[in-house]
Amino acid sequence: MIYKKTVFTNGTRIITETLSHAKSASLGVWVNAGSRDEHDKERGISHLIEHMIFKGTESRSAMQIAKDLDTMGGFSNAFTGKEQTCFHARVLDKYLRPLSDLLSDIFINSTFAESDLELEKSVILQEISMIEDTPDEYVTVLFDEHFWEGDPLGRPIVGTRETVGNITRREVLDYVSHFYSPSRVVIAGAGKVDHDLLVEYFRPSFEPLPNGDSSPPARSAPRVTPTVASYPKELEQVHLCLGAQASSFSGDRRYAESIFNAILGGNMSSRLFQEIREKRGLAYSLYSHISAYMDTGLIRIYVATDKEQVNRVLELIELQIKGIQRGDLSTDDVARAKEYLMGGILLAAESMGNLMIRLARNEFIFERYISYEELIAELEKVTLDEVIGVARGIFSTGKVSLTLLGPVDRDKVAVDPLNF
Repeated sequence: MIYKKTVFTNGTRIITETLSHAKSASLGVWVNAGSRDEHDKERGISHLIEHMIFKGTESRSAMQIAKDLDTMGGFSNAFTGKEQTCFHARVLDKYLRPLSDLLSDIFINSTFAESDLELEKSVILQEISMIEDTPDEYVTVLFDEHFWEGDPLGRPIVGTRETVGNITRREVLDYVSHFYSPSRVVIAGAGKVDHDLLVEYFRPSFEPLPNGDSSPPARSAPRVTPTVASYPKELEQVHLCLGAQASSFSGDRRYAESIFNAILGGNMSSRLFQEIREKRGLAYSLYSHISAYMDTGLIRIYVATDKEQVNRVLELIELQIKGIQRGDLSTDDVARAKEYLMGGILLAAESMGNLMIRLARNEFIFERYISYEELIAELEKVTLDEVIGVARGIFSTGKVSLTLLGPVDRDKVAVDPLNF
């Protein structure tokens, strides 16, 4: 793997990781702006812009953009996160030049036509409805809204029906003008890429752009609001999400937290999976997961179970967490979790898309390349006591939140996560 980085005079960065044996390349144009950068009245505007980017430029119609992407025979998509937005595609290396031209065109020259804007709002309203009809996803949206109550980080990325419906073309153009500044843009390529050629492809379009507002997004770490919330809904199961605050992307304890998460609910041999599903058959779907951001993070536990089993499931979650906190953990447990995580890291390295995403996120957070050897070395250094320590620190009294969605009666929830 060969890593290279070029910075244009206006601050736009091009970073690449070349794999000589690869046959394809993943290419993404990223901007350091997401849903946590939005004001209340414009909630969902980042996601709306992500949709609109593909709706036509001065030289390409939406249909032409779709045809051009399909003709390259690869995979193309975009996504909006809470902190970044990305437009990306994976193609055979022979299509890198036309792909670079197309991504440059839609990123810089999108027209955001009024008629397309109104149509795409309708599409997003359907997407909001789809999320609300997908309980395992919707319960995490509701959890975040309570956990970071009043903070942009807790808002749904897609916005609300009211805010999306009221966004104007003028607001879209102003948002793009402010946040899509060249110094906030990272172009990342991984796989069969020639760095110098990629610079040659993008320089004519990106380097002449005026820098505009070059300041980083004004973000501040949100205040956590531990709470228990329930949302009665006619469903077959109760979907519960229990969680607490964890480290940021760059936090010192993030490696120990990753190991703790793997042991707790991160895989099929994890304690929650074995105790709740394999030994007692109380759930089909359950897992724990860490979401990390620039300045904070959280760990969520998700379970879907019958309404009669909610208290039993919560008791089992509490028992497993407290067991680890008391030291019911061995060096072998930690070693197995390390092997699982290291295996996942190295297997992910075989995906051009994963490599591209990792490149860009490391650039935004650390402004440098982080090798797999460095990651593995940091995981290897984590001790048993550190894993127990993060378990005690994360799930401590007054820091745990719970959200329930489905046929649930809040008064019948006997386990109080606020007193974990």
